[in-house]
Amino acid sequence: MFRRPLPFLAALVLAALLGAAPADAARSSRLGPTERYELGLKYMKRGYYTKALEQFNRVRNYHRDDPHAVLAELAIADLYFRKAEWDQARLAYEDFQRMHPHHDQTDYVVFRMGLCLWRKAPSVAARDQVWTRQAVNTWSGFAARYPDSEMLPEVQEHLGEGRDRLAHKEFIIGKFYLRRHAWVAAAGRFEGLLRSYPQSADRELALAYLGQCQAQLGDIEAARATLRKLDDEQLNGRQVKELRKLIGP
Repeated sequence: MFRRPLPFLAALVLAALLGAAPADAARSSRLGPTERYELGLKYMKRGYYTKALEQFNRVRNYHRDDPHAVLAELAIADLYFRKAEWDQARLAYEDFQRMHPHHDQTDYVVFRMGLCLWRKAPSVAARDQVWTRQAVNTWSGFAARYPDSEMLPEVQEHLGEGRDRLAHKEFIIGKFYLRRHAWVAAAGRFEGLLRSYPQSADRELALAYLGQCQAQLGDIEAARATLRKLDDEQLNGRQVKELRKLIGP
């Protein structure tokens, strides 16, 4: 069957396309670890995550003795973080920390590990705060380990907010038991709050409610000791006044 020849321009385009792929592949295969790593960074910056991951993996897998292999491992974790794949990113950061515990970017890695957990945590204290607790645990001691880290101010800000959130969670549970006259359970929650989060904004009410629980349980001496703490701190809100009435003269 006779076929009409392709128009001259179309034939040139087709020939160029057919010839370009092998040439590009050949050039790509000749890239060194530095060039390949930088190419991965460019892809990641532009949002071409699949292409970026391919470049980082090639550096990591085929150039193990090159310093860029370590940087590629960290870049893979950053890539998952940019994609908001928090669990995958956290695992990648944890792997990096385990493999390179003395790397000069360890503070950044620990910061990002906690941030992956923080991004999953609900901001409403009444909800399950398991991710907030894990983030706080990850960042605890950060200032002592990395006092000069540029991430320290943000870590401290999140730590303060996280601890307040966890304290308020305990306070909410304590009040839940208090309303149901479950004095032992309520007292346990308020004691835990005061022990773990002594700077909490809920401290005054937690102390007053703890005193009320102690009085209801018949431990008047403990209730009086709690009231003395409130007096020492010059706290005298409505719940403190109710505690005074409950204890009596």
